[in-house]
Amino acid sequence: MSIGRNAPGDHRTGAMGRTLYDKVWDDHTVKGYPDGSCLLYIDRHLVQEVSSPQAFAGLRQAGRKVRRSAANIAVADHAIATGGARRLAPDGLAALQLRRLEDNARDFAVPYIPVSDPRHGIVHVIGPELGFTLPGVTLVCGDSHTCTHGAFGALAFGIGASECEHVLATQTLRQSRQKRMRVRLEGVMPDGVAIKDVSLALISRIGTGGGTGHAIEYAGSAIPALPMEARMTLCNMSVEAGSRVGMVAPDERTFAYLEGRRMAPRGVLWERALDHWRGLPSDPDAVFDRDVAIDLGKLAPYVTWGTNPSEAVPVNGRIPDPASETDAGRRGRLARSLDYMALEPGMRVEDIGIDRVFIGSCTNSRIDDLRAAARVAAGRKVSARVRAMVVPGSAAVRMQAEAEGLDRIFRDAGFDWREAGCSMCVAMNEDRLAPGQRCASTSNRNFEGRQGVGGRTHLMSPAMAAAAAIAGHLADVRSFLS
Repeated sequence: MSIGRNAPGDHRTGAMGRTLYDKVWDDHTVKGYPDGSCLLYIDRHLVQEVSSPQAFAGLRQAGRKVRRSAANIAVADHAIATGGARRLAPDGLAALQLRRLEDNARDFAVPYIPVSDPRHGIVHVIGPELGFTLPGVTLVCGDSHTCTHGAFGALAFGIGASECEHVLATQTLRQSRQKRMRVRLEGVMPDGVAIKDVSLALISRIGTGGGTGHAIEYAGSAIPALPMEARMTLCNMSVEAGSRVGMVAPDERTFAYLEGRRMAPRGVLWERALDHWRGLPSDPDAVFDRDVAIDLGKLAPYVTWGTNPSEAVPVNGRIPDPASETDAGRRGRLARSLDYMALEPGMRVEDIGIDRVFIGSCTNSRIDDLRAAARVAAGRKVSARVRAMVVPGSAAVRMQAEAEGLDRIFRDAGFDWREAGCSMCVAMNEDRLAPGQRCASTSNRNFEGRQGVGGRTHLMSPAMAAAAAIAGHLADVRSFLS
């Protein structure tokens, strides 16, 4: 990887080429302020059960209505159960959150997708599936991984509860323009290396604050060959590098994915949309404040060993020794991570045993993710010491996987095949780790307690998680593919 910096310049003067981020920002600027911030028009808003109750309560208290009901979609994903019966404890917090979302959607005429609906799923999976996510739009949600939608050339970012209320009431937000960072992906990923490994490799090198204050655009010769599912994973992980925004310029692959989707433009409107979307990619002379290049051909599968996504190493590597760190602050952080994860410096990554495997989340629960995991699981058995689960990101993904026979592959191997939802990505539902349990996970965060109080999380790709389930320990998926 190489890292460089360009002179920032003034991207608003029109004297130089504009980035994709600048073009979408400028298209949605309603008003500029003396401090440099802007009032942005927000095209789309995804509403879920965790961040919305305070927003709707604020509307009620102020006697306000939702300005554009059709610009919103409400769906429950974090708190719902993913077991076959989908039952929630009637007096529990999860059931209360679900009832509140249903009531608020009804009272404010916000389109709502119930858990039983075939369109149901994780917000960051169903938005693209429905064609609600489109190139060039501004899209927000009360969830930090809203940057996922930037894979389509949308300016998408997570917001807080008060901002959710502001969007519902006014369809606008006051925001500060970010600097621009380009991550160039060059070359071809070797077999066994997935886009999740690219994200973990990037974050391990630039750190969890490496993208702070920057909108990241992923570019380079490798982008055209990446499926939309991979682009979504890439943009999803941007927030783990400190950036609220991750984007990929729309291209013919983007358009092919969206054409015919339920909420995508049709007919003449589709042709007009294409004309606009084809003008969104960054201009050849656009200036970026920071430039990063990654040679994909040199990457190996990555695994996190610590308690944030930057604490990652190749699977054939060893756990680092804090004593080798000259920076006292970093040395202390590494020591704390090792203590929480109950690991020793110098351990081989592949010697780390696991108790649980989770394949799912808004990062890695799409059909390509499940196909990659099924390729490893086919004809094999989950280790007797491991409980493994596969949770599709949406009802549509689940149905497609079942039509392809992927569910049978997983079940035959000993995986638990679940309904759609966030599940064990975040301990806000019935799927969670017990204290001390260690999990190979395809989710996006490995913070302390993220998957359950005292739980220990190792992030990796779906194929790597499937390999760990079979081996009973962290394992190099490449040995399963030879």
